[in-house]
Amino acid sequence: MGMMEGRDDRFYYVTSESVTEGHPDKVCDQIADGILDAYLEQDSKSRVAIEAMASADVLMLAGEVTSKGHVDAAAKAREIIRRIGYTEHGKGFDADTCMISVSYTHLTLPT
Repeated sequence: MGMMEGRDDRFYYVTSESVTEGHPDKVCDQIADGILDAYLEQDSKSRVAIEAMASADVLMLAGEVTSKGHVDAAAKAREIIRRIGYTEHGKGFDADTCMISVSYTHLTLPT
């Protein structure tokens, strides 16, 4: 994921983070990217700054969108969660029963 570099008088440090497929960070990245793609399909001039955060059986979406398009973010998130494979009820996080909170500002571009 990210790289952090540091230096002291004698050593040079490089650290990185790696997570596996299905990890909440990767799921959240795919959801945010999918929402961005959906807006850009409708309006190529869309500006989308959406963050996703998942915990237990909850997904939170927040940020700001400026676009002529409209995307049902919760429905898009469920579609992506289902495609990733989180579909078994009672196993924690699943596409059909997770709580999704959407809180972002949507501004419409002038025509």
